[in-house]
Amino acid sequence: MPEQGLQNKPARLLLVDDDPLILEGLGFMLRKQFDLIAAETRQQAIEKVNQAEGLPSLALIDLGLPPYPHKPDEGFALIRELLSLEPNMKVLVLSGQDNDVNIQHALTIGAVDFIAKPAEPDLLLARLQHHQRLHEIDQQRDKEKTVSLIGDSLAMQVVNNQISQFADSPFPVLIEGASGTGKELVARALHESSSRSQEPYLAINCAAIAPDLLEAQLFGHAKGAFTGAASDHKGFFMEVGKGTLLLDEIGELPMSLQGKLLRVLESGEFYRIGETRELQSQARIIAATNKNLSEEVKNENFRADLYHRLSILNIQLPALNLRGDDVFLLLNTFIEVYADTVPPFVLDDGARELWQQYDYPGNVRELRNIVIRLGTKYPGQSVNRDQLCAEMETQLSSTALADNATTVSDEMIAEKIQAKEFDLDALLSEIESRSIRIALEMNDNNVSKAAKALKINRTTLYSRVQKLGKH
Repeated sequence: MPEQGLQNKPARLLLVDDDPLILEGLGFMLRKQFDLIAAETRQQAIEKVNQAEGLPSLALIDLGLPPYPHKPDEGFALIRELLSLEPNMKVLVLSGQDNDVNIQHALTIGAVDFIAKPAEPDLLLARLQHHQRLHEIDQQRDKEKTVSLIGDSLAMQVVNNQISQFADSPFPVLIEGASGTGKELVARALHESSSRSQEPYLAINCAAIAPDLLEAQLFGHAKGAFTGAASDHKGFFMEVGKGTLLLDEIGELPMSLQGKLLRVLESGEFYRIGETRELQSQARIIAATNKNLSEEVKNENFRADLYHRLSILNIQLPALNLRGDDVFLLLNTFIEVYADTVPPFVLDDGARELWQQYDYPGNVRELRNIVIRLGTKYPGQSVNRDQLCAEMETQLSSTALADNATTVSDEMIAEKIQAKEFDLDALLSEIESRSIRIALEMNDNNVSKAAKALKINRTTLYSRVQKLGKH
């Protein structure tokens, strides 16, 4: 039972609040149940997490943190950083900033619960224990190595075909896509579908580790190489051996390390910090980013030679709003996955219509969070359109969809131009993506028929779906 697991080996919990009284009071209570890490600022929290022997499975954080304690910005940034370190971490928000906009945004970017101050101790413990059980379920699911990606849409057929084609290639793969589209799932699928599947799979987030520590984490260091280096450290390139190394958020890799990574990709050679002995890497490299790396190259934020080396093989992950009825497959999957802890629910006809029309700015991650919230709030019930709309991040977008506002009038264009808010590329991209989605839905995902209906050839349709997957 999960409770026994908590007793035998307490779950690690990160508590972040700038109020010393809260840290002391809650800390005293929580240390009885959890292996506690306490911090007063976002920077201190990340430093302590990186120094700990293992990542927390739970985090309880205040949104208003220094240097801007009256704004939620630092809290939002911390949520993103923690989830980049451990996507399965359950982040709960404990805050006096309880306005609806802050709550919705925190939940959309990955938080799983909101508890207003002052918190009732028994309620807080119950919520933490509940989310610890969910974390254990997620960890177990990952261990089962389920590599199939959910989706029957053309966009996902393209992705799955590329995974099969690229799995055993020795060359790097660059995975590009917006946050929440499943880049790490694709990386795992590439590894687990390959002949290296019995070798280690390691992932490091280039955005979540301070630049001065990232080199040591990647390449390792010798004892005494710098202050605090009390022992030898292998680094990810040595730890992974002949396995697969995912460099997540590669667009955030400091320029000072890009040349060293290029050397590893070209010759396999690297050096540990503090040593002159050349080492050889046999790892297969996968890189992932939510940035447009070709634009980063143009802006001189990323080396062109490294970009071309990383993108020999490229997978573009589509935004969820380009995947048609996949939203219903994902709905049913998440209801089933969380059935032991989150009661099932059903959507009425109006809610199902909105479920399909909504643009999901947070992609699959946001859809999953909506499922959890609906099951928690409406256990065993039928959810209507208004109840569903209340859980969505982009209220304006969902309202527009509810009114079927898909036409573009001359007046609307004139107003946007006058307000200096008009974006022709974005408008054309939206019209193109909607047209492709509708044509595929009308033709049961038959690519040839959809291409004929759109008066383009099949190859062009494939390439446009891939291009739209970047946005």
